[in-house]
Amino acid sequence: MARKHTGIARRYAAALGRHLKQGPRSGLQPARRLGRQAMFTGLETLDLARIHERALIALVLPSYSPGTRDAMVRRAGAFFAEVITPIEKTHRTAREANLRLNEMIRRLHRRSADLKISNRRLKREVVQRRLVEESLRNSERHYSKLLEQSQILQEQLRHLSRQLLLAQEEERKRISRELHDEIAQTLTSINVRLAALKIAATVNTKDLQRKISSTQRMVEKSVDIVHRFARELRPTVLDDLGLIPALHTFVKSFSKRSRVHVRLTVYAAVEQLDSVKRTVLYRIAQEALTNVARHAQASRVDISIHKLSRAVVGVTIKDNGKSFQVERVLHARRNKRLGVLGMRERVEMVGGSFNIESAPGKGTTIRAEIPFTNGKGT
Repeated sequence: MARKHTGIARRYAAALGRHLKQGPRSGLQPARRLGRQAMFTGLETLDLARIHERALIALVLPSYSPGTRDAMVRRAGAFFAEVITPIEKTHRTAREANLRLNEMIRRLHRRSADLKISNRRLKREVVQRRLVEESLRNSERHYSKLLEQSQILQEQLRHLSRQLLLAQEEERKRISRELHDEIAQTLTSINVRLAALKIAATVNTKDLQRKISSTQRMVEKSVDIVHRFARELRPTVLDDLGLIPALHTFVKSFSKRSRVHVRLTVYAAVEQLDSVKRTVLYRIAQEALTNVARHAQASRVDISIHKLSRAVVGVTIKDNGKSFQVERVLHARRNKRLGVLGMRERVEMVGGSFNIESAPGKGTTIRAEIPFTNGKGT
């Protein structure tokens, strides 16, 4: 027994001895004081049970006849119950402790000579309690770790929301700027040309046809720019004709603008996906190629949309450009590559998984797996 508990054991034996000597009329106030002292010392019910048992054996068993011993044991039990009352009030297991106490008293009445077996049983209970406490501590550490991870994810979500708003605003600025710089200037030029044509139609008709053709080309250029903006925002071919034509159209336009060779392989059953998942596949390819053009300095990109199983579509996008540190980009607090986070969020939004591998000399490989709706995938 620990040194700090030895004093309580001595006081307990002395108080129990006085209580038994005073007889049935003795009060229980000393037991209550002793219980409060034990509680402040840090003793538990089982600790006091062992102290009580030893004191009872020392005080009762050697000195009294069996009939007197039973009465003494009952008075000692009342004393013990009063001692543990302050402790039991602080525990939710008061009822279980009382049951254990009653069971211990009944065992003492039945077999006072078998104390060694009772001690072994008490020791096993202590071990079990320690195991339970250790399990509770492990659970507490586990849930603390989960809480910490949840807070990190919440911070990442808040950061992603802010980045999405900033990206949306930047996209609006870019579209506004391009509309102003390209379409507005082109339309102004057309207006000037039309005014000149109006004058030329009444004065000189010699090169009127050439000016009209030039003006028509400017109108066609403006229409192409507007169509390009519309395709970047939401390609109508994706809704009208399907994913595969939309990807071919985008890849062709991208290769023409960036001079990056893109090889696209898609299996036909991908069109069985619902509209949301087809849009996710299109945006993955769009974001990946956009990142290649901005950062990778690649000359070749291979895009493959293939069947992994009857229920899963696989996407692989590999370039031969520069590598980057994937973990730093995905977990940076001030992430500039919102496209990478956007791809991951889109894939996870439809129940899929997303992974990026990037190494010097090997370029970057994006892999995603997306489940079919209702298990379709034949």
